[in-house]
Amino acid sequence: MVKIIHVAVAILQRKNQFGQIEFLLASRPQGKGWAGWWEFPGGKIEVDETPEQALSRELQEELGITPTSTQQWLIRRFDYPAISQNGHDSAAKTVLLHFYFVNQWQGEVSPKEDQQLSWQSPQNITVSPVLPANAPIMKALALPPIYAISNMAEMGEAAWLSALEAQLKQGLQLIQLREKQLTGPALMRLAERVLVLAKEYGAKILLNNDTKLAQELGADGVHLSSQQLMKLTEKPHGLIVAASCHNELELAHAAQLGLDFVVLSPVNSTKSHEGAITLGWEYFAELMQHTTLPVYALGGMQTRDLEKALSCGARGIAMQRAVWTD
Repeated sequence: MVKIIHVAVAILQRKNQFGQIEFLLASRPQGKGWAGWWEFPGGKIEVDETPEQALSRELQEELGITPTSTQQWLIRRFDYPAISQNGHDSAAKTVLLHFYFVNQWQGEVSPKEDQQLSWQSPQNITVSPVLPANAPIMKALALPPIYAISNMAEMGEAAWLSALEAQLKQGLQLIQLREKQLTGPALMRLAERVLVLAKEYGAKILLNNDTKLAQELGADGVHLSSQQLMKLTEKPHGLIVAASCHNELELAHAAQLGLDFVVLSPVNSTKSHEGAITLGWEYFAELMQHTTLPVYALGGMQTRDLEKALSCGARGIAMQRAVWTD
């Protein structure tokens, strides 16, 4: 029977001078396994500790701080191979990583174990090598917690474009342009207008279903339906590729293709699919344990649902209506 080591891991977050989110990485000290590799701060959960208690103790020991605001996130298993480095041998081991966002703390961050520290942007990691268990976490952190879906069909063009610009000014970073009532030149005109507006604020636009049009217009990516996903044999090149999923089979296929993220729905009842069977948060959380892809919860989402989604293992929430009225 494989012994599993439980580890509490802290994703310390702060905003830099430009208002962008950064997180803290630390290098493993000399004399330890994987010395010199970069990781999130944290350490082993002792037998008599909860993950939260271990997190607090490790941050005090490693960084001299006490967390005052934390948010449970992912639990991920990773099997480390044996490694020989600079005369030190580290045996193979299996770890179960309990990730927590740490948003506030008391004290000044400082290295207490002769480790190097570096605040990093998730979109531009400048330190290396990073521990292999953290690679999919970095990928997820590069995505914002809110994924907005356009709602021009209900709101009208002028009202929706006004709401879009207002949200972009407030920091919205990821939008799916999904207006199935539009085709041909009308869709192209809207997409071109939205792309220009989004570029001004550094936001990314994914077009719904149309990979060819996304490539032609220079959109950042494409969002595929679950039907398109299951027919796909290779991830389109040069685009952010997302997909809608509703079950474990679709999640597995998306992961096999190496998509950038998925939306899992419907979590709650939603106006878009009235009467549909919902997943509910408990089953949603269960499905999160079977994928390493970043996942957004969709279906009746409100901004207040973000904390719940994160605690279930999602990267964030996707919204089609509430996001434009906040």
